[in-house]
Amino acid sequence: MAAPKQAPKARVVLQQCDSAKLEVQPQTSDQSGQFVEVKRGMIVFICLFNGATEETLEKMVKRIMNVKLCECKGEQLMSVLDLPGDILIIPQACLGGRLQGKAMQYHSLVAKSEGLQLYNKFVKLCENAMQQNVESEEAGTVVKHGTYGNRQVLKVESNGPFTHIIDFYSEN
Repeated sequence: MAAPKQAPKARVVLQQCDSAKLEVQPQTSDQSGQFVEVKRGMIVFICLFNGATEETLEKMVKRIMNVKLCECKGEQLMSVLDLPGDILIIPQACLGGRLQGKAMQYHSLVAKSEGLQLYNKFVKLCENAMQQNVESEEAGTVVKHGTYGNRQVLKVESNGPFTHIIDFYSEN
């Protein structure tokens, strides 16, 4: 008999981009909307599940920063650090949804307060990894991020829907 399938601790969707703009604060009657922007690089949509830990985040950052998914003028694929490219991190709880009948269920997501702490730690780890990379530092690449728990509007320019999903389990 096969062992039961283990639930992921986190899920990311990585999407290559030429540029991206994310509205992090919507326009109000008193204030115009606030945006963060990145140039060529990668968008990281992140979802955290029950059981996600700081150790999970460290593994995620190591993999995300070093996976060879970025195209470079017809050459081999490169990591976002090797490119060097920008990173836009967007919290995306909907990646953790599960269809139950005709409705989506989100019971396996980490609690909102814990999710916010882990998300902020993930952003810091990504910023640190980018700062420690000589090529990225010299090129002036940036890590930008959305706001946890809010709806946000995203505009992306891309040279194709070059998108990958990665689940992170306790052993990987």
